[in-house]
Amino acid sequence: MAARDATAEASPPTVWVRRHPVLAALGVIALLIVILIAIWDWNWFKGPVERQVEARTGRSFDIGGNLDVDLGWTPVVSAEKVRFGNASWSRDPVMASAERAELAIALWPLLRGQVLLPMIRLDHPRLLLETNPKGGSGNWVFGGQTGESKVQFRRVDIQRGLLRYLDRPARTDIRVGVSSQRAKSREHSAPVAVVGGGRWEGNAFQMQGTAASPLLLRDREAPYRIDVRASAGATRAHARGTLLDPLRLRGFDLQMMLAGRDMADLYPLLGLAIPPTPPYSLDGRFSREGEVWHYRDFDGRIGDSDMHGDASVDTSGERLYLRANLQSKRLDFDDLAGFVGGAPQAGRGETANAEQAREAASRQARSRLLPDTPYELEKLRAMDADVRLRATRINAPKLPLDDMDAHLLLENGLLRLDPLNFGVADGDIRSRIRMDARTSTIRTRADADLAGLNISKLLPTVELAQNAIGKVGGKVTLEGTGNSIAAMLGSSDGAVTVGMGRGRISNLLMEMAGIDLAEIIKFKLGGDQQIPVRCAFADFAVDDGVMTTRSLAFDTSDTILVGSGTINLREEKLDLTIRPRPKDRSLLAFRTPLKVDGSFRQPKVHPDLARVGLRGAIALTLGTITPPAALLATIETGPGEDSGCGGRYAK
Repeated sequence: MAARDATAEASPPTVWVRRHPVLAALGVIALLIVILIAIWDWNWFKGPVERQVEARTGRSFDIGGNLDVDLGWTPVVSAEKVRFGNASWSRDPVMASAERAELAIALWPLLRGQVLLPMIRLDHPRLLLETNPKGGSGNWVFGGQTGESKVQFRRVDIQRGLLRYLDRPARTDIRVGVSSQRAKSREHSAPVAVVGGGRWEGNAFQMQGTAASPLLLRDREAPYRIDVRASAGATRAHARGTLLDPLRLRGFDLQMMLAGRDMADLYPLLGLAIPPTPPYSLDGRFSREGEVWHYRDFDGRIGDSDMHGDASVDTSGERLYLRANLQSKRLDFDDLAGFVGGAPQAGRGETANAEQAREAASRQARSRLLPDTPYELEKLRAMDADVRLRATRINAPKLPLDDMDAHLLLENGLLRLDPLNFGVADGDIRSRIRMDARTSTIRTRADADLAGLNISKLLPTVELAQNAIGKVGGKVTLEGTGNSIAAMLGSSDGAVTVGMGRGRISNLLMEMAGIDLAEIIKFKLGGDQQIPVRCAFADFAVDDGVMTTRSLAFDTSDTILVGSGTINLREEKLDLTIRPRPKDRSLLAFRTPLKVDGSFRQPKVHPDLARVGLRGAIALTLGTITPPAALLATIETGPGEDSGCGGRYAK
């Protein structure tokens, strides 16, 4: 009876299980799930995941921390201390890492065979993009890649990231901190703030700005928007616009502001061998077409000159090829001083950097005037160029320059300026210059033709010449060797010839040239008059830097001035004698030669004092005997004769 009662008491659960087998099975499964969840560890999958990544990429992959999954309709996979290996040829074993990485995976698209990652969150990520020093693909090309990935991304959130780009052969090492900013909405990828710097081709620089989400870098055909400011020393740039395939810089369309203290600083940065300039600021459209980089429709200033135009650099050849078409409405002439080895003016109203201001002050203190800074042969041979510069107006207070048209051609160290034309004093100076820098010493030839130069504008500081009438023309042919302007002129051979046809000039000026006191007093009291000029000419032979007169004369109806002497381009010395030969008789005439001597920086014009003293002594001696005889000593008999050259130079 007792055994029968125990069996009866145990039978209800068994009977319940037998009567409800489905519910019983579900209960068992639920219990097993609870037990499984209690003891489950997602880290069991670390090994299989690492092996799958390594098999697909050919790179090592390691999850050094925990692997976890938050289940739901959009599960989130998280991993800590993630490391992704680098290419075998790299010195750095790690290409990418993160202290923590989270990936959200959409389940419904996965059922249709699509991989969609709605969100990626990275904490302290590090990414190294590196070019292969031996050539070939960079480390961002993985083994086993067989085409475009089918994985789709929506958003990425980066906190305290670091991106490094390394190109050892080009001496480029860039490190940029990256952090995501707030996105416009949950559907948009968040842009990133970037700040950093490093070295570009060996030159230190800094940068900061914003860029579109890094996810957009995957699509090589999609524009990638940036707004970045960078500086390298005193050179600054501000780029805003879009890039196409940024890792290869295959194409872009940017508005680029470029500014700095001296355009010569661009040589170590970009390889552009531009002569020294004053501080500059330009802004234009920056783009790339194949191997040609364009800077179009730029406007700005170089020193005190406005500058506009287009420029391009072709990188496909053995040397960079710079092409530019430049215009200036108002060109400050001293801004071009760097092209001849000089320095721009520095002072009130002038634009120059601190170094150029010191150089200008140093040059002012020197006894020499001609620029003696050598051209850098390396730069003349570093690139080719085809540059046209037109200036509508030139600001040069001490020179009567009107406008300018220059065409520079540079090919493998051979530089030509053809033409180099200036509008001068209402006339023209048309010149051609050839500089051959293919050897250790530059050989230079200059040919210039002068035509129609207004004599009154050629002498803007001579008050008595302001109403003068006459046109000056001539020809200059020089050949020399040397690596500076001073050396070229100091060794030059050739000829310099200038002349003027018929015109008119101040009579008082001519009398003063002949020290005719009686005539000077007369014109001072009664007013000046214009007298005819029959002709004027100067003909110099140039030998080893010394200009020697072959003939020099200024013929008027009143006086002939005849000159002789030398101009030493090497020593920068003047030694000319001007002898007046009057065509009239005059009382109190101390006619004596005029000396033009001194240096180029400090020329001197004065009468030959020895001749004046001698003549005064004769007059004084005669005066002690008889006054009339003393007066006779000051009367010119007018031995000068017309030169008869007017027809030769008449216009």
